[in-house]
Amino acid sequence: MIVFVRYNLGPGVAVELQEESSVAELKELVGSQQGVQPEQLRVLFAGTELQNSSTLQSCDLPEQSTVHVVLPSAGSSSQLHQNHLARSDLGSSHLLPSSPSSPGPAEVLEGRQEAAEESPSGVHTCSTFYVYCKSCRSVQPGKLRVRCRSCRQTTMTLSRGPSCWDDVLIPGRIRGNCQSEGCHGNEAEFYMKCATHPTPDDDPSVALDLIMTNTRDVPCIACTDVMEVVVVFPCSERHVICLDCFRGYCEARLGERRFVCHPVIGYSLPCAAGCEDSLIRELHHFRVLGDEQYGRYQRYGAEECLLAIGGLMCPSPSCGAGLLPPDGSRRVECDRPLGCGFIFCRDCRESYHQGACQAALALSTGEASQGFLVGGEAALRGRWDRESLLLIQETTKRCPQCSVPVERNGGCMHMQCPRCQTEWCWFCGVPWNRDCMGSHWFG
Repeated sequence: MIVFVRYNLGPGVAVELQEESSVAELKELVGSQQGVQPEQLRVLFAGTELQNSSTLQSCDLPEQSTVHVVLPSAGSSSQLHQNHLARSDLGSSHLLPSSPSSPGPAEVLEGRQEAAEESPSGVHTCSTFYVYCKSCRSVQPGKLRVRCRSCRQTTMTLSRGPSCWDDVLIPGRIRGNCQSEGCHGNEAEFYMKCATHPTPDDDPSVALDLIMTNTRDVPCIACTDVMEVVVVFPCSERHVICLDCFRGYCEARLGERRFVCHPVIGYSLPCAAGCEDSLIRELHHFRVLGDEQYGRYQRYGAEECLLAIGGLMCPSPSCGAGLLPPDGSRRVECDRPLGCGFIFCRDCRESYHQGACQAALALSTGEASQGFLVGGEAALRGRWDRESLLLIQETTKRCPQCSVPVERNGGCMHMQCPRCQTEWCWFCGVPWNRDCMGSHWFG
């Protein structure tokens, strides 16, 4: 295997060793290259000083990992924790149940050590973190790393390993000693990297703390299947949902425009079971949707924000540009070059006109009156457009708040606009009120 060695913060030098090689052999190799006695060197990796008797494989060093080899500084302590970050179990913070009888995702993680000990290959199985990798543009297994918050070097040795996600996400929870020469920093800063390919230290990935390995075989609340990787909602019941069902849940709520707006978090979703205080706080979890659907989610958030501040979107087909027209003006122009130049009425979203808005689109029912011939393909396309407009007129009514056509496919007269969430009456076309509820709720 190839390991990159940085001696006293120098450039990384590639060293080829066997996985069964010991840390003592690595020290001998570096000592011979640098003219230093091997027993004077300290090998640091992931916040831990590696012991001479440990093998590279037992230290959880992936291929092309970077290790620091330093000379001990004056006053440095040798009493350091020996738990590797790759083996840390962070289930106790976000994942503890609210009551002793309530099962939770902490149980999902509790079986990791047991699973490792029962591995038929006899090789230790590390706890798995998940991240969103910008290079892979997808959710990938991740690895936890630490650096000094002062000098930003990865030569920090920790006084203890992280025991929960708060230790990782909240700065200043864990301290240690920076082994860089001249640096006296003692505050650790954790970050995540993608585990599927080598990445530099200045290219971190976003930690997805709700995605984890389902080692306790907890069934999905939607499909009841037991899947290897699951999402655990931050609710008191710690409901578990598989990734496929989570995608379906997000896509359904996105299609219905029913994400929840939080003033700090943004547009997020609660637990699929409807639990209170269960909003997903790290919005990168929605990267599970893939690039196309995540793009829809971003557009949805931008549209909802625009509507909330009094803006509107161009109604022209294939445009949809966001506009902030001046107050009190019915004439709205979709500005170029970002828009299409369409000029429309602010009230009815049709082409701009003088006078009152028409209740319905005026469609010609007679023969064409223009004095030129129209090709067969163009005539067919025009007939399709006319039939589409007729269908829209017959099956939809406009929201009294934002004028968006809304279709009613059954049920009562109580409607909710999917665009602005206004509740209104299909029968009389006004905001929903007690008269509508009493006289014609069901027709």
